[in-house]
Amino acid sequence: MPHSFDRLTERQIQKALAEGQLQHLEGEGQPLSDRSGEAFSDMATAVAVRIMAEAGTLPEEFKIKKLLDAAKETYRTASGDEEKHVAMALIADLQQRYNIAVEARRRFLADR
Repeated sequence: MPHSFDRLTERQIQKALAEGQLQHLEGEGQPLSDRSGEAFSDMATAVAVRIMAEAGTLPEEFKIKKLLDAAKETYRTASGDEEKHVAMALIADLQQRYNIAVEARRRFLADR
């Protein structure tokens, strides 16, 4: 069964290529964006996040994750103990906020 689906998919792609339906698409000729983080989420969540990202909005947890990554980089490059202490406090706060946001999303999706 999986092989027949693969063949059907490949035929549809080849047909679209032959008809020129895959030309002049957004991002044509550019490398694919990194979506490695989607490998650890279910398909529905990955699709929902991709749609939100393309619309220019992201869930709160993604915004916090970017801030958390920046704070971790600040900690790595901090030169003094005081800078490291401030960065560590920020990391702890952001990590807690991130965990809360992730848990809220999981609970929301579980109730559906």
